[in-house]
Amino acid sequence: MEDAQIVCLYWDRDETAIRETETKYDRYLTKIAYNILYDMEDSRESVNDTYLAAWNSMPPHKPSVLSAYLAKLTRRISIDCFRCRTRDKRLPSEYAVSLTELEDCLSGGDTTEEAVNVKLLADAIGIYLRLLPENARTAFIGRYYFLDPLKEVAAYCGMSESKAKSLLYRTRLGLKEYLKKEGYL
Repeated sequence: MEDAQIVCLYWDRDETAIRETETKYDRYLTKIAYNILYDMEDSRESVNDTYLAAWNSMPPHKPSVLSAYLAKLTRRISIDCFRCRTRDKRLPSEYAVSLTELEDCLSGGDTTEEAVNVKLLADAIGIYLRLLPENARTAFIGRYYFLDPLKEVAAYCGMSESKAKSLLYRTRLGLKEYLKKEGYL
């Protein structure tokens, strides 16, 4: 079933929408959740919560790209779960590793000014990513948005792990310089 048809089912409040969403996107969403949580049970729960969040948010939202909308919901739900689970202890996950890799590029402060500039910062990062060659952009988004392991990023970019690691390192350095130039650091 096409995404537009699935969205229409949500808008019609037809419960078939959840079944169709699960059929089409379950593996994709589970992979995103698992890369964050590294626990299949919690990942399944996050994906189920994603279906509920999609049900509760459509209407009023009518996403034009359903896969991206569901991925965003899954990431948010899984990150919330990760934070709850790891308040007192650090568990290994691609989420924790990828945040560690990016910490040199972005500060983690909670000032009011930073809260106001979050949208501008996101736009600046988007502009930087559009300036990158396609393989660097694909690797960066795969690693830091979808939280794919380095080995997987290297595989779908058609390069060795060491080359992918080097490419991501250079991309992070470039992002840091770009953000400095734009006045974010």
